[in-house]
Amino acid sequence: MNIIILGAGQVGSSVAQNLSSEANDITLVDTNVSLLEDLSDRLDIQTVVGHASHPDVLKNAGISDADMLVAVTNSDETNIVACQIAHSLFHTPTKIARVRAQDYLKYPELFNDKILPIDVLISPEQLIAEHIQRLIEYPGALQVMDFAGGRARLVGVKAYYGGPLVGHEISDLRKHMPGIDARVAAIFRRGKGIVPKGDQVIEADDEVFFIAAKKDIRAVMSELRKMDKPIKRIMLAGGGNIGKRLAEALENKYSVKILERDKTRAQELSCDLNKTIVLLGDTADEELLLEENIDRMDVFCALTNDDEANILSSMLAKRLGARKVMSLINRHAYVDLMESDGAIDVAISPQQITISGLLAHVRRGDVVSVHSLRRGAAEAIEAIAHGDSANSKVVGKTIEQVALPEGTTIGAIIRGEEVIMAHHDVLIENNDHLILFLLDKKKFNVVEKLFQVPVTFL
Repeated sequence: MNIIILGAGQVGSSVAQNLSSEANDITLVDTNVSLLEDLSDRLDIQTVVGHASHPDVLKNAGISDADMLVAVTNSDETNIVACQIAHSLFHTPTKIARVRAQDYLKYPELFNDKILPIDVLISPEQLIAEHIQRLIEYPGALQVMDFAGGRARLVGVKAYYGGPLVGHEISDLRKHMPGIDARVAAIFRRGKGIVPKGDQVIEADDEVFFIAAKKDIRAVMSELRKMDKPIKRIMLAGGGNIGKRLAEALENKYSVKILERDKTRAQELSCDLNKTIVLLGDTADEELLLEENIDRMDVFCALTNDDEANILSSMLAKRLGARKVMSLINRHAYVDLMESDGAIDVAISPQQITISGLLAHVRRGDVVSVHSLRRGAAEAIEAIAHGDSANSKVVGKTIEQVALPEGTTIGAIIRGEEVIMAHHDVLIENNDHLILFLLDKKKFNVVEKLFQVPVTFL
């Protein structure tokens, strides 16, 4: 696929890195010459220097032959104008734009071929807020991913010594929970992925990814770890777009406090939020944190634009007694460092969350959703099976008959409203939604071919 990416910032460069390794032709556009030179040295991509929404710059980037435009500059207006020009002058088939301002997003009727021709809107702030919400909903989870509109969820948990299933084979899960159907999709042990089999023993400190119907998630989690107490009190450090959206989503269910150092912004937040307590001050002010009973907080979440400030305030909050701390961290090296030594509980990568929102639209084949895992090394995808036994490599076959690449497992099938765990003898039908886990995302091309059917069928 021929893809043009506008903006070589953290999101744009991460998208370029992910897509360039998958047999796509990538052209990256930005005004920063040194940044483009650095990326072209490391990645197999083309680069063009210039303003992302100028027609001549887009022409130099090859927009006339592009299959897709991904506009992810730091300016909403630049992204919107670039999509308009790509549509009006060059008839680009698919246009994706990052739009962050809520003033645009609250009018979805603007975005169509007759007004603003953007096919897919990506709002990183909204995606990140939803990601954190799911982690708060399931205390103890490392990652929670929705499939089939939330009917099924893939959850990552660290197995703790003393968990009922720890030290037992995976096949014992059904014996422990006779009324609940769930499936272990993957295990990561000391950073290495393991394809789960029935006789695989779960060890303490394993990262276990399992899939189950939404209603059964808590029960399965309780088999792997001691369940955390329900969350009641939350403190958010940083009142930017993410902090505000998260506070709006949480304030009717939890007791929420938000720390903001900018006086004008704090006043805006206090007017816009109904139940959230807005505090003016530094997120790393130890005296302020103690005054606001940080030791009674169930969750402390650092959400500023500064990695170092987020890390330091999270570490301070943890030392002062906050039960669980989460931190928004952009740099991959920081993410690995902070989680590996236990300095914070959950490191949240904005790029990986945003990329997950983009990948489903970039993938060939009928892919509904993609979730990037383990800092982008692994993926969970939801793909739709089409065809019949004569023209499909999956329809009409049982799970064990599907020729999956090494390190890939089918976790579940969504058939209408029903969630079916992917046991070896389950037969795949036309229009089934399959949830697959890829330990190595580079195997996606092989998986993709399994779901391709002749054009005449479609």
